[in-house]
Parts: sequence; structure tokens; C-alpha cells
Amino acid sequence: MESDNVMKRLKGPKGSKVKLGIKRHGTQDLQYFTVVRGDIPVVSVDAYYMMGDRTGYLHVKNFGEQTYAEMLVALAELNMEGMKQLIIDLRGNRGGYMHIAIQMVNEFLPAGKLIVYTEGRKSPREEFNSDGRGTFQELPIVVLVDEGSASASEIFAGAIQDNDRGTIVGRRTFGKGLVQQPMEFRDGSIVRLTVARYYTPSGRCIQKPYEKGHGEEYENDLIARYERGEFFSQDSIHQDGEQYKTSIGRIVYGGGGITPDIFVPYEDTTAVTSYYREAVLTGLIRQFAFAYSDENRAKLTALRTADKLEQYLRRENLLEKFAQFAEKHQLRRRNLMLQKSRRLFERNIYGSIIYNIGEMKDYLQFLGEDDPVVIKAQEILDNGQSYPTLP
Repeated sequence: MESDNVMKRLKGPKGSKVKLGIKRHGTQDLQYFTVVRGDIPVVSVDAYYMMGDRTGYLHVKNFGEQTYAEMLVALAELNMEGMKQLIIDLRGNRGGYMHIAIQMVNEFLPAGKLIVYTEGRKSPREEFNSDGRGTFQELPIVVLVDEGSASASEIFAGAIQDNDRGTIVGRRTFGKGLVQQPMEFRDGSIVRLTVARYYTPSGRCIQKPYEKGHGEEYENDLIARYERGEFFSQDSIHQDGEQYKTSIGRIVYGGGGITPDIFVPYEDTTAVTSYYREAVLTGLIRQFAFAYSDENRAKLTALRTADKLEQYLRRENLLEKFAQFAEKHQLRRRNLMLQKSRRLFERNIYGSIIYNIGEMKDYLQFLGEDDPVVIKAQEILDNGQSYPTLP
């Protein structure tokens, strides 16, 4: 059954019932459950925790209607735990509501700072400024971005960067900055007409350029970045756009997206083997992790924290168990490749099991232990270098 059909059958009016037949690992017969439909809260600040005694970590999945309120709750709790500096992770965040991003940036800026402005051929310039009511105007911050950060994420990162309020770490963002006006028709259909573009405080256009007749090139921009090595080397980033200056006079470049202050390359691919790639693409790692989690759920749940889970899993010889599991599912064992990709296998398997057993924060906490972007952010904060200075 296609996922769209599954969604249609599962969704329904609040309070109505749906009958599910569940096939569980290790049992032959279906088990039936009747579930009452209800509201499903969609959380956008899906993880936050303390990294040591001083550093708070905040992961923002998207910019929804409640994201600003969720961020305030998270920051209040981190503050109570002793937060003195903050990492805001916007990697993979494809955006959302612009006004929410503006509210969030406002918490970190002093009064009278330009956050973003919009302007179009037929649309006059409209500016959005900070009001000075933010609670965390002095908190050292580092913002993490990558090629998956788009739209409202770029508004947030651009405002922090151009006002020299914090350091941006990671890779160049996606480059989506169009203001679209919905126009409804009588039949219920809608056309979204682009009327303006988003600009950062220094005047940079967030939207990556589009030339008529080059639609395919525009659509394949991320592939082109990968092929020219931009994910792996800072020197491969095209800096041929117009130069702009931040509030203290640092040079930043236009041409689409937000280029980070500190570049951290994509994960080293030398350990990726054909055996590991096939294990990932066939879903065998995910299947193994789920089966193992299901069989050991009571024992694993009792361990509670990501650290204790990881310590336990490292004693379980899971790489050997996975190799046996994969061979039973037609993935021929390759011992040399298994050892070469050992770290990748362990990270993926352990992470998947921790995700199945714990919460999103447990999963991200585990990944963050050897995430070079998070490590670099922590280093910048610990060295007191989050506020940019002129070269």
C-alpha cells in the first residue's frame, strides 16, 4: 500500500475510531487494536539539552506557529540548568513562517537592529527591526547551518551574521528567499505569485539567482555544489557575488544563500564502502536496529540516558550481529569492508537504536559527541570567540 493511501485510512475526525492490524516481530498472527483518533501535536523545537555545565543546545526542525513559544520554554529550562552559552542547530531546517523567525531573532538582538527586509519590482521595501525586548541579548551564540537550511532559517542566520551577533558554522545554505502572495480562485485552487525577495540587513539577496532558460541548472544546484567539491572544501564555494559589509565591516558575499563564517566540510567519505552503502540503501540497518530494539525494549528502556545506552550497546558486539542478520537477508558478508566502515556502521546502528528507545534529544546527543560541526561550535564558545571580529 502506498504511503498516501495509508495516511488517508489513518486520518479522520477527532474522536472517531480506526482499527489497526499489527504484525509484530517474532509473531505469526496479526494483533488488532482499535485506536481513537485525536490531535497530534507537531513539535518544531524537537530537542534541547545541556552539553556540559555551560553550553545549551537547541535543535529547531522548522518554523511553525508555536516555534517561538517552544523556544522560550526551552531556553528558560536551559537557563535554569546553568546555560551560559548556546548552540542553535538549523541544519536541515527548510523554513516556515517568516514572522516566527523574526520573533526568534528578536530575542537575541538589541533594539533598532534590522532583521530582514523585503523588496520587489512592484513591492516597496518593507523592513523588520528588533524592538529591544529580547531576554537573551548578551548570550553568546553559534548558529549551525547546511545546504538543507532554507527560507526562514536563512533569515535567522543572515540577521545574526550581518549584525555580528554570533558566529555561523557549517556549510552554505540552500538559497530560498522569495515572498509569495497566495491568490484564491472560486474553484478553491490557489496560485502563489512571487511578489518580492528577502534581503539580509547588509543588503544580500537570500534567493539564489535564476536565469531564464536555465531551469534544470537551477533545480540541480545542490548536485552541482557536490560535484564541484563545495561540501568538502571551502575553496570550492563560488564567491563571485557582490560584496557586502556587516555592521562592523566584515565582508560577506551575495549570490544566494548564507555562507558560514566558519566552514566545516561534509563527513569524510573515505570510510564509505559498497557494503555499507548497500546496507543503508536496502534499509537493513534500520530493520536490524528496529528488531533489536523490539526484542530488548524493557532492558534498553531501563537504561534511560543516551550515555548509558551507548555504553551498553558497545558491549553487545552489534556489528557481528548485524553482519549475520544482513547475510540472512541476502547481503553477502564482506569482512574487510565491514571493518573499514566500522565507525559508520556503529554510529548508524547505535543511533537508530537510541532513537527507537529514547527521545530525539537522546539521538542528537549521541550524534553530537563526534559531530565535527557541533564540536567546532563548542570550541568557538569555550574560547570566547562567538562574537565576530574584523580580520
